[in-house]
Amino acid sequence: MARIFSGIQPTGELHIGNYLGAIRNWVDLQAEHECFYCVVDLHAMTIPYEPADMSRRVLDTAATLLACGIDPERSVLFVQSAVPEHTELCWILNCITPLGSLQRMTQFKEKSRQHHENVNAGLMNYPILQAADILLYKAGLVPVGNDQIQHLELSRELARRFNHLFGETFPEPQPYVTKTARIMALNDPERKMSKSIPGSYIALSADAEEIRRLIRRAVTDTGPRKEGMSAGVANLFTLLEGFSVPETVARFRDAYERGELRYSDLKQQLAEDIVRALAPIRERRRELLSQPDRLREILAAGASRARTVARAVMEEVRERAGLTF
Repeated sequence: MARIFSGIQPTGELHIGNYLGAIRNWVDLQAEHECFYCVVDLHAMTIPYEPADMSRRVLDTAATLLACGIDPERSVLFVQSAVPEHTELCWILNCITPLGSLQRMTQFKEKSRQHHENVNAGLMNYPILQAADILLYKAGLVPVGNDQIQHLELSRELARRFNHLFGETFPEPQPYVTKTARIMALNDPERKMSKSIPGSYIALSADAEEIRRLIRRAVTDTGPRKEGMSAGVANLFTLLEGFSVPETVARFRDAYERGELRYSDLKQQLAEDIVRALAPIRERRRELLSQPDRLREILAAGASRARTVARAVMEEVRERAGLTF
């Protein structure tokens, strides 16, 4: 089985964009791959946060992943900071990464604009830590969206560079591009759905009334169009494809093509299908959060399994890089 690594930040509530774009694929991948799934709390430190709140957010993220179907018996679920080999390998990779490669990163430029009052070295070195996360487990496949391809390419470049300098050590990780279309903000369908845009997302913890309210308010047409489906309507159809049965999608697409689609009907159907899909996730999440000690046990067991692999890889890395005596 190919080994897979992927991580998710404990920043804000996980939402339906995270679910359709990543988490549901993670669940499916467990059946045929050796999966390492990580709550990347060190990455979350690159933007301002409340230290007292970090532990709660880590447990909330872990509970949500488990509620969605991540199985700790089949996958390794752990917290990044519990495996110190991540930061050790990150430093070694720092020392072989050209500065220009980091300055070209699109995400660094975007984050610098968003957090212009806190442009720290961590923001620039973020993709190196991401490369360390992946290479530490010699992952063969990395589930990514199109917006993460650039970071994965740096991981591949660093694997090649390390192998060239110190001897064959790391495989070059390959992208496993998620098939789901990009989920856009409900209130601004020209932008990606994001925890940082209030009103743009439906949290996986949302109750039925909140889901219905947010879908009712979702943008559809923003003005006359000469051709094609508007971004807002296209986004609602993407969500319909993610949460509804094919027959329902076909019925609404046919109504759209005939010019008979009523947006109120589309929104009502979509809302009810999302309510139905999220209900068991919400209940399971609530149950897990009521047992924080159990959550910590699951994460500790995952970290122990992860460290078994990480220690062995770092022994090899140290030997290759001349860090043994």
